[in-house]
Amino acid sequence: MDQKNIGVEKALQKARHFCSYQERSHFEVKEKLYSFGLYKQEVETLLSRLIEENYLNEERFAISFAGGRFRIKHWGKVKIRYELKQKRVSEYCIKKALNEIDTDEYRLTLNKLFDSKVRLLNKEKNKYVLQQKVRTFLTNKGYESGVITELIHKMG
Repeated sequence: MDQKNIGVEKALQKARHFCSYQERSHFEVKEKLYSFGLYKQEVETLLSRLIEENYLNEERFAISFAGGRFRIKHWGKVKIRYELKQKRVSEYCIKKALNEIDTDEYRLTLNKLFDSKVRLLNKEKNKYVLQQKVRTFLTNKGYESGVITELIHKMG
């Protein structure tokens, strides 16, 4: 580590602030603690303490992350799952978070995205090019290929 060890108490204080500002994954907090120049044992001890004090809760983080990305950025479950895996969230917490997303709201959001993209591309005369552009857009947003295909088939 190129950074000087700032000490366990100061690191704990900074970590509490880091976690209270917004929900964090265990991985993010661990990286932050290492950036303070702490040793593995110190990091593990502080992580445990943050969990005990309820500053850190992976399930709460996953639910908050998934809900936010869906409501604000309109991401689909595929992209949310991928991002949570990148943050090294457990499979249990990922499933729990994705199940918290309301199915009707999810479908409604997908339909709105689909409709707005089709309207945006109304000048496109080639039906297949239009379908491909819509499919690419929704895939990049993280929606499941099966539901995208359904919508495109209904389009005709």
